[in-house]
Amino acid sequence: MVIKEVVKRVKCYVILTVAAAIYAVAISLFLDPNDIAPGGVTGISILLNRFTSIPTGTINMLINIPIVLLGLWKFGWRFICSTMYTLALITVFINALAAKGAVTDDLLIAAVIGGALIGVALAFVFVAGATTGGIDIIVKVVRTKRKHLKTNILFLVFDSMVILASWIVFQDLTVAFYAGIAVVTDSIVMDKILYGSDEAKLTYIISTNPEQMKQRIFDELDITATIITARGAYTNAPKELLMIVTRKQMYPKLEEIVKDEDTSAFMIVSSASEIFGEGYKDITREKI
Repeated sequence: MVIKEVVKRVKCYVILTVAAAIYAVAISLFLDPNDIAPGGVTGISILLNRFTSIPTGTINMLINIPIVLLGLWKFGWRFICSTMYTLALITVFINALAAKGAVTDDLLIAAVIGGALIGVALAFVFVAGATTGGIDIIVKVVRTKRKHLKTNILFLVFDSMVILASWIVFQDLTVAFYAGIAVVTDSIVMDKILYGSDEAKLTYIISTNPEQMKQRIFDELDITATIITARGAYTNAPKELLMIVTRKQMYPKLEEIVKDEDTSAFMIVSSASEIFGEGYKDITREKI
């Protein structure tokens, strides 16, 4: 059991290392040298770099330190350790690659490839159960207090503010436009890798210790659950039945959480061909 856990941890950190390298390539070889600020804290770091002699990667780390501490306070060490590791590698890789300069000076190519690489990197990071810090953590914190706010809307607001700032800093609407293209490309690629098709997993969980399990599901998967009051037919004892819908790619993490918290939990897993609601399809959209 210990060996299996070690192998899983090593695999996780290998994925995070590869993701950090891909992320740094996107920033240092495509976006940063072409003045394209792709939203988020990294975009802010690119803008601040133009006013200081501090490398972009270092600024990114400095901005993220208080944000990571906020995440530590809200979500604990389990969530933050892998995030700190990823951030440290991103800082090192971005600074190391910065001297190589731009691979291309074509803004469209730089925006599309840079945005796509960021999308790939972020998808890998999320699959490994971590984040790149920054806006990801801020959005999680905001949604703990304002659950009615949609995640994608919060990201859109933050990214739009950075893109607007890039227009002001560089005095160039063109680079701001391509920054928007990079953000859209990033979002499309990441969603495609993480979510793929509309098919999802519908999971029912009966556990004798559901509270910690529920909290980890909220914090680590950023999804909610429906609690159904049930009663055991044989024992007549009251029980809580958790009903959870997850994307197929997120299900292994859910299964891992259940195993960690209650090895005797009873799970029923089935496939859901269509899901409507936040994070899935819009029920008001007409079918083509």
